[in-house]
Amino acid sequence: MSVCSSSSSSSSSSSSTGKAWIVHSILAGTAIAVAIGARAYLGRARKFRTRVVGIIPARYASSRFEGKPLVHILGKPMIQRTWERSKLATTLDHLVVATDDEKIAECCRGFGADVIMTSESCQNGTERCNEALEKLEKKYDIVVNIQGDEPLIEPEIIDGIVKALQAAPDAVFSTAVTSLKPEDAFDPNRVKCVVDNRGYAIYFSRGLIPFNKSAKVNPQFPYMLHLGIQSYDSKFLQIYPKLQPTPLQLEEDLEQLKVLENGYKMKVWQESYATV
Repeated sequence: MSVCSSSSSSSSSSSSTGKAWIVHSILAGTAIAVAIGARAYLGRARKFRTRVVGIIPARYASSRFEGKPLVHILGKPMIQRTWERSKLATTLDHLVVATDDEKIAECCRGFGADVIMTSESCQNGTERCNEALEKLEKKYDIVVNIQGDEPLIEPEIIDGIVKALQAAPDAVFSTAVTSLKPEDAFDPNRVKCVVDNRGYAIYFSRGLIPFNKSAKVNPQFPYMLHLGIQSYDSKFLQIYPKLQPTPLQLEEDLEQLKVLENGYKMKVWQESYATV
């Protein structure tokens, strides 16, 4: 009886050890698989939207200020100062000027800028950026639309919106905001913005938003001012010109509303010390 008892106990112990070893092997294998998967995912994330081009759309025949890009500021054309400031951004792989005017093109080539000639039919800077993108030899994942009349643009703002778009795979567009000064609250030329708690744009308006029932500026509320710079996923930029104008876009005369009205997501990066 004692021998049988000993044998049974030994068999039970061996069986338990075997099961434990199997469970341990499964857990170890799962952990390794998770680690490999995480490394692969992080590797893809690091490579997501890595190729970035900055495009400065500039036209001569502006109804508000003809020849504005060529106006000299302390001895240099405005477009040159914008280009020089933009070149300081660390996220740009390439920077070009897109224009439909030979005078602007000649000026830009004179100070070393790459120039892409675009058609006069472009309705806005976004369409001009899209045409320029199609003419570039290399392929890019992100296009930054830098207005040609921003001679004081901060390179950190360019880097900020690029990194914001790279970190938001569900967004196709990114832009920047800064704090709104109380004296600009009711200026329709100062576009305001509201965002959700994840940093995605909810709405843009020329009016004050949010607007409280007292109809006065709340000095305690952090109102946001939209800055005139934006970046796009290059695939979305090809779609954008084909989107029909939307009611809110037409009413506010704001391009970015067409993006939101069509259900696309826009990431907003906040700069606290921007020059506006």
